[in-house]
Amino acid sequence: MPGSFPSPFDALGPHALARRAAESLQATLREGFIAPGLASDVLQGPDGGKMFGVLVVRQPDGTFGVLRAFSAMLAGRWDVPGFVPPVFDREARARVEPVAEATVKALLARAEAWSASEELRRLREDDDARQAREATEREAMRLRHEARRRQRHERRAAIMAMPGLPEADRAAALHALDQESRGDKAEKRRWDAAQEEARRLLAPARAKAERRLRALDRLRRIVSRGFMKQLHDTYAITNARGGVRPLRSLYGGAEPPSGAGDCAGAKLLACAFTHGLQPVALAEFWWGAPPASGGRIQGAFYPACRDKCGPLLPFMLEGLQVSAPRVFVPPPAPTPELSIVFADAWLVVIDKPCGLLSVPGRDAALLDSVLTRLRARYPDATGPLLAHRLDLDTSGLLVAALDSRTHASLQRQFLHRDVTKRYVALIDGPVRGDAGTITLPLRVDLDDRPRQIVDPVHGKPAVTDWEVLHREARHTRVALHPRTGRTHQLRVHAAHPQGLGAPIVGDPLYGHAGLRLHLHAETLAFVHPATGQRVSFTRAAPF
Repeated sequence: MPGSFPSPFDALGPHALARRAAESLQATLREGFIAPGLASDVLQGPDGGKMFGVLVVRQPDGTFGVLRAFSAMLAGRWDVPGFVPPVFDREARARVEPVAEATVKALLARAEAWSASEELRRLREDDDARQAREATEREAMRLRHEARRRQRHERRAAIMAMPGLPEADRAAALHALDQESRGDKAEKRRWDAAQEEARRLLAPARAKAERRLRALDRLRRIVSRGFMKQLHDTYAITNARGGVRPLRSLYGGAEPPSGAGDCAGAKLLACAFTHGLQPVALAEFWWGAPPASGGRIQGAFYPACRDKCGPLLPFMLEGLQVSAPRVFVPPPAPTPELSIVFADAWLVVIDKPCGLLSVPGRDAALLDSVLTRLRARYPDATGPLLAHRLDLDTSGLLVAALDSRTHASLQRQFLHRDVTKRYVALIDGPVRGDAGTITLPLRVDLDDRPRQIVDPVHGKPAVTDWEVLHREARHTRVALHPRTGRTHQLRVHAAHPQGLGAPIVGDPLYGHAGLRLHLHAETLAFVHPATGQRVSFTRAAPF
């Protein structure tokens, strides 16, 4: 039994008691059952999976029980037998939600109707055709005038070099060339005026139509935000002391994010307080297909989210003794010495072990790193030293420069993608195909740092080439060749369903934790900044 309620934001996973309760629910889901008439294969459909939660509680008679919850709605239902109800006031929501849905749907329908209208389609097509025609004519005129200019230049040189030509004739001939040049300029002015008139006739009408479409979309968003405030006002949040506050009051003057109050943890605590049950331990896990952004694996446990639950759960837990959230601290590196693969007067190549940071962290417990050890080993080295980094959990080859000029040269090679990098990984499952390229743009998950997610709109380009090396019963060994160097790129590209479709073995962020992350930087090749020769280094994976 935990001495105090384990923090829902604990980065090292749930308490063993909650974990066992969660594994019992997972076993039920694995059998294909959620509730009577509701099969768990609904979580493998287009809408993807869902966060589930369990809360171990102590009942007034001293016995223990388990509450179960899912985030938001499940298969379009707020209420599913065997799971706790939502937090909101049903009667208050019933007065708001139907009107809100009908109004927003009507505004969306107006925007969609205008977007698909014949008038807007015609304005766009006419203006696009005008722009294409203008670009074609402009280029043709530029080429025509450029050819004439070259011809005039040749004729002018010939006239000037012609012996015995009377000066009056020479002047007349040169004047004729000048007139031709002025004619080309006049032609361009007339053409520019004609294009301006065409733009004046078409562009404003299109701009007005596009503004109308944006205005309809803006109106829908304004109305939606207004209704969202009304929906949030149907949530009265209770804590362990019996205190009650409106949901919107817990977010420091900002509006709560969509879905606030609907996470599994909040629903579980609210149900426990309503029925006089004492929370003992909480666990939340994902079940079903991963979301489009990735970052969730079936059966993996995750701490409470920061954006929705960060302001909410601390208030709900007031009145309980809550443990401080544990944070990850890397264990001592397996060896106090760096494994030097190559060293000369300009650079050093290191075989970094799994579990050693590339650079020191901010916390005093995170000072040991490759960089710290390099500075101790090479006290006279200048500049930043490390030309690149590897994740804490990734082993393999790193190159460091012993002077600023060498470092700048290596950095340029990394920037221009002239460095060859080959990683070996063990994938936790089968991989479709024998080779390919993954192009999934990535950005940090602002609500769950340092996790990275796929974002086609705001993500930075990330490209990985891959090939299968060996297939086993449960695992697939692959070679990975990153063309870009985004944070956690190989790990996300492996785990995402549009990537390799399975996480790397032992990945605690994007898969299931194990003894180690089975990812190793096996080969590194670049041009030596001092000698100009291309050098290559290889260290086989230790798994």
